[in-house]
Amino acid sequence: MDEKFIPVDWAAGANIYEVNLRQYTTEGTFEAFAKELPRLKHMGVHILWFMPITPISVKQRQGSLGSYYACSSYTQTNPEFGGIEQFKLLVQGAHDLGMKVIIDWVANHTGWDHEWTQAKPHFYKKNDLGEFYDSNGWKDVIDLDYNNPEMREALLSAMRFWVEETGIDGFRCDMAHLVPIDFWRSARLSLDNTKKLFWLAETEEQAYFQVFDAVYAWQFLHTMEAYWKKEINMHGLEDALKPDAGHHGVKAFFTSNHDENSHSGSEYERLGDAAKPFAVLCATWQNAIPLVYSGQELPNKRRLAFFEKDPIQWTGTNTLEQFYRALLTLKREHPAMQNGDPGITLTRLYASSANIFAFKRSKGDREVVVILNLSASGRQRFLLPEASLSGTYTGAFSGIPYYFDENVSFELQAWDYLVYYK
Repeated sequence: MDEKFIPVDWAAGANIYEVNLRQYTTEGTFEAFAKELPRLKHMGVHILWFMPITPISVKQRQGSLGSYYACSSYTQTNPEFGGIEQFKLLVQGAHDLGMKVIIDWVANHTGWDHEWTQAKPHFYKKNDLGEFYDSNGWKDVIDLDYNNPEMREALLSAMRFWVEETGIDGFRCDMAHLVPIDFWRSARLSLDNTKKLFWLAETEEQAYFQVFDAVYAWQFLHTMEAYWKKEINMHGLEDALKPDAGHHGVKAFFTSNHDENSHSGSEYERLGDAAKPFAVLCATWQNAIPLVYSGQELPNKRRLAFFEKDPIQWTGTNTLEQFYRALLTLKREHPAMQNGDPGITLTRLYASSANIFAFKRSKGDREVVVILNLSASGRQRFLLPEASLSGTYTGAFSGIPYYFDENVSFELQAWDYLVYYK
């Protein structure tokens, strides 16, 4: 428990773009997606997270195509997507553009006809009848047995394969808290000796913060939804943003991902008109890595089928591409927006209107000011009396310079937002 893992340098201003490869293009292949790399680079995307690229089990399959998360091999690719060589070319193409690649790693379970079920059946948990099973009630997967050292070593070897063979830059670890933390610790200690990696955990359990570079902000997603539904007020929103006791690490903040979109609805179903100001908040809050899901730049306002082919309906005009480019570029490039820098301060700014959520991030004399109207009330005119604004700032979305002093006033329409940097 004494290891202190240091994140890769390039993670300080990182953002993550989740790639749903099956639904991204009509072809649904590595090769087809590779054509999108220049556009995503221009949009400011830094880390590409690919949902599992491994082949999908047939036995107990959900729907006609099954779940990415029920794999039949840890060291092969889904033939729908293409082969290992095509994936390697995709990784190289991303690297050539200065982007990083992480892959989804599902370590708690496999599909029912994973190659290990025949070759290594002792790698799995068994019920009283000696049968494979899943303890979470998921019908298409079965649990691995972490009391088996041989299984652990085989899984670690499979992870190393992707690092050494394809050159990936890290892992997004699915349901990380279902796997013993000592496995993740040993995996990181081992693999980071091969290549310094970025580690993202799908969990908010405190103990796992010690091992991973970033974890999920699941609670805050549900807090945003509760705010939109008027189940909580501004105080409830603020309380959810307070750092966890004893933890000041990094979390991935998001308004949508594959789980939420397919099972609960797009961000517009769950957050309504608050979707955009909350996207701004997710990209600018302290120690936050903004996570953008496939198609949010369109924006995609419909649920994508999870177990069937259901491509994103790209129109050729991505209305929010500039919106995300402004946010992701600010996160990458501004000194006051970096994660893990003890020299950065965040100051909550209280406006003369109770509907306004505002804050300032500072690194020396470099500043970013974020102002959100989290209400349906238009023409909100207000002051920020404690902001101590002075000098020329630039609008992050407009690129227009503005001169501010302590008496500057602002006006926002319903669910509108302003971001300035100095």
